[in-house]
Amino acid sequence: MFRSLRVRNYQLFASGQLVSLTGSWMQRVAQDWLVLTLTNSGTALGIVTALQFGPSLLLGLWGGVFADRYDKRKLLLGTQTGLALVALALGLLDVAGVVQYWHVLVLATLLGMITAVDTPTRQSFVVEMVGRDDLANAVGINSTIFNSARIVGPAVAGVMISAVGTGWAFIANAASSVAVLAGLWLMRPGELYPAPPLERAKGQLRAGVRYVLGRSDLLLPMVLVFIVGTFGLNFQLTTALTAKQVFDRTATGYGLLSTSLAVGAFLGAILATRRTRRPSSRFLLYAALAFGLTEVLAGSMPTFNTTAALLVPTGLAMLTFTTAANAAVQLGVEPTMRGRVMALYLVCFMGGTPIGAPIVGWVAGTFGPRWGMVGGGLVCALAAVVLVGVRSGSIGRGWRERTTPIAMKQLEAAHQA
Repeated sequence: MFRSLRVRNYQLFASGQLVSLTGSWMQRVAQDWLVLTLTNSGTALGIVTALQFGPSLLLGLWGGVFADRYDKRKLLLGTQTGLALVALALGLLDVAGVVQYWHVLVLATLLGMITAVDTPTRQSFVVEMVGRDDLANAVGINSTIFNSARIVGPAVAGVMISAVGTGWAFIANAASSVAVLAGLWLMRPGELYPAPPLERAKGQLRAGVRYVLGRSDLLLPMVLVFIVGTFGLNFQLTTALTAKQVFDRTATGYGLLSTSLAVGAFLGAILATRRTRRPSSRFLLYAALAFGLTEVLAGSMPTFNTTAALLVPTGLAMLTFTTAANAAVQLGVEPTMRGRVMALYLVCFMGGTPIGAPIVGWVAGTFGPRWGMVGGGLVCALAAVVLVGVRSGSIGRGWRERTTPIAMKQLEAAHQA
């Protein structure tokens, strides 16, 4: 289950990520709670979320070009330093007692701009540490690390916010970045499997888009992650509103709901480490359907405890879908295209948040916090059902024919090279 951890470079990366991502989840919870404290508005929280994820929509593809063009390890050293400085700035403003809503808006935007380069670079760097044979396992381990942090981070943040305030959670996140920077610095470059560097030329971004549009096996997971990411994965918004406005809970209650979701996600990630083959399109569709249905159930529960309990299977379905989609894309792309394709995947995955977060925030504010979660789950489930029908019908046959035997032979030749 953890065979990728035999690789020294990946050990350093994974251990640094565990510490750093725990800090990132602490910041995410603290930022949401800070905005609600300053404004008590779901719409205001949705705007901050939109500004934080908006740059992924606008700049994410260029981030993929940078990942294909430059040394990924050095690029990550720069982006991780930038993320730490943004967290430190917000923490110092908060601890000093001078933080205002517009400060959060500006720093969330800056955070999103750095993330637009950092995330596709991190995603495409994994295969350079472990090689293609262990990529599916490493994707599962990355998700396990992410969700281990997702369990610990919100719980620690809830306690820290109640004890010393939100500012120290931001400062703790800045300090946690030291772990991932140290891991990157201590790596042995000679033991990496770098893709051939992409020479500077015109049209490289368009070439990546055309490549994906010509591959239905890559296009389907991207369509699915766009829909799920836009409408279903707004838990930082929906669980905060549910805890505060439905059940009248403090930041600790919000942290507990986030932890329940993360427990299920952790279980899903553990199961994903056993994956050895590329997930099929049918598996992706049914995983998205299961996620949508469980989210609807979680949002419909009458009590805090039952809501927390239903968030566990919701998290499991969520991670089953997202890790399968990630593996399906990474295992189906040629090395010289990986950065751009993963950037497009992440644009689909996170870029819809600026659209979905304000909509979900408005729905929650107009019809009640529960409808933010229930409505998002219904959209995801309905989309999965429609795409199952499309895939099994005449349109679906046309989609499948677009991935020609010649294209697959070219892909196999690139992998062998």
